[in-house]
Amino acid sequence: MGREVTMFKFLAIFALFFASQSASAADESIVGTYRLISSQRLIVETGEKEDSYGKSPTGFITYGRDGRMMAIIVFSNRSKPESLDKLTDQQRAELFKTMLAYAGTYKFSGTQVEHHIDASWNEIWTGTTQIRDIKKDGERLVYTTKPAPFPRDGKMSINTLVWELVK
Repeated sequence: MGREVTMFKFLAIFALFFASQSASAADESIVGTYRLISSQRLIVETGEKEDSYGKSPTGFITYGRDGRMMAIIVFSNRSKPESLDKLTDQQRAELFKTMLAYAGTYKFSGTQVEHHIDASWNEIWTGTTQIRDIKKDGERLVYTTKPAPFPRDGKMSINTLVWELVK
């Protein structure tokens, strides 16, 4: 009986170890820094499709082994003020409206990624969880958002973003 209990304990510990290794392996599969390749949004009310952040936005998203993530997207065709000391409040507001950035922790399940936001360009997102459906396509991640108000205009939209691993 004692050997059976010992063997059972060993198997239980082995199973727990294997399960924890499998969970971390799933997280490891998206570790890295990715560059935004494309972004399209579908406006739910009208069915209209458009570039989410202009024709050529710049964006990066990083997933660390430590479970932390950071993302930044800047829209294309942003104006460039003459200098910091001459920056007007209107220019500052326009620059704010044409970007998004946030950081926090993440959880990846293989088909969804949850971003638990600790800091954000817009305090409305700070403290929230943003969930993205995700599909891995080689070295690309394809995200699809749930219908949500779009940061620029508040219209209910579904965003599809394609990110490619930076080498």
